[in-house]
Amino acid sequence: MKRRLKYYRPAILWALFIFIMCSVDLGGVSKAPLFFPGFDKLAHCGFFFVLVIFWNSGKTRQHFSTGVSYKWLIIILTLSILYGGLIELLQLTVFTWRSGEWGDLFADTVGASMGVFGIIVTTKAINYHEK
Repeated sequence: MKRRLKYYRPAILWALFIFIMCSVDLGGVSKAPLFFPGFDKLAHCGFFFVLVIFWNSGKTRQHFSTGVSYKWLIIILTLSILYGGLIELLQLTVFTWRSGEWGDLFADTVGASMGVFGIIVTTKAINYHEK
């Protein structure tokens, strides 16, 4: 089990980073002029884009594969969206200093979908070039 998890270390650490960033009380930081309206949604989108990339990278390195499994990508996408939903639910019920929003879950879904799309395009381009 430990040998299999080593490939997913970046994804696990990134998921932990997402959890921490979505659960801490940022206080007045979010009101700073550096953060424009919609920055939160952009951050959620980027968080889940990177999560999907790291997760797929672990699977690719574990199996020494250069191809893409659509079944695996659907699993990654579904689990990423569920993770985003869990975080939003926790923000709504447990982390009362944060607010659970449908817009954040939508941004999580868009980011994860962009990650899956990027993986498909990159894999197809690499495999096309090798032919």
